[in-house]
Amino acid sequence: MTSISMSKDTRPKNLIDRLAGWINWQRFLFALGLFIFLSMILFPFYWMVSSSFKSGAEIAGRVPVYIPSALRLDAYRELFDPNWNHFQNFSINIVNSLLVAIPTALIAVILSTLGAYATARLHFKGREMLLNGVLIVYLFPAVLLIIPLFAMLSQISQRMGFNVQDNLGILVLTYLAQTLPVALYMLTNYFRTIPDEIEQAALIDGCTRFEVIWRITLPLAIPALITVGIYTFMIAWNEFLYAFIFLNDRTAFTIPIKINTIFNDPSPRPNVVMAASTIMTVPVIILFLAFEKFLERGLTAGGVKG
Repeated sequence: MTSISMSKDTRPKNLIDRLAGWINWQRFLFALGLFIFLSMILFPFYWMVSSSFKSGAEIAGRVPVYIPSALRLDAYRELFDPNWNHFQNFSINIVNSLLVAIPTALIAVILSTLGAYATARLHFKGREMLLNGVLIVYLFPAVLLIIPLFAMLSQISQRMGFNVQDNLGILVLTYLAQTLPVALYMLTNYFRTIPDEIEQAALIDGCTRFEVIWRITLPLAIPALITVGIYTFMIAWNEFLYAFIFLNDRTAFTIPIKINTIFNDPSPRPNVVMAASTIMTVPVIILFLAFEKFLERGLTAGGVKG
């Protein structure tokens, strides 16, 4: 009997036996909550991508179709193929969004870096009031700022001789008005976490303040700079309200405005809307995947001994 019981205990366990020995109520509830959470995040994205390959009948049917019957590229051809019916010339809209989002991210990172470093390291009267005042600006909804901002830019354009409408450069300025306050606040708090002893040692060794910023502070602040850059890029890439007000020419439309135009077309084509939305989502996902290690890594760890 003993040998039989020992042989039963020492036999290799299969996957179900191992899972039964590992699972308990706490782990089960955690796995269930994680599954529900991931489903809420991933399923809408899957539905968007799969719907871009569906036919109109599959999308409009009463019974939901979770898997397309065929890999149809009609929606993508309508966006990019000049020979296709209802050609949308979507590549121009992608270029317009890039011409707005990339300069917005770069300028926001540069200006917020200079302002945040001055606020975090230099001592001047009213420093905290200035930082809090900048943050208060960000608390106002964008819809409240658009009318005075448009009126101010219109008066400036009349005096300087440029057009506010259909001007992507003006759109960059409006996005900077939204992104600079929070970028400045984020970088200021991050610069304060960098040990001041490192910069003081560099100044004693003969480095100028600019050399300290370029050689020491900026390399240590790479995670924060990338975070601010991705954040401002996402805002400019996805922004709808300001682009809807400032852009009237179809050749100047950014991606969100173009998607809205396709959605409101008299002959609705939801698969084309889903294809355009998929293309709009891909760059943001690529950015997060490409810079994930920088977003997670703390470069200041171990910068000062003891």
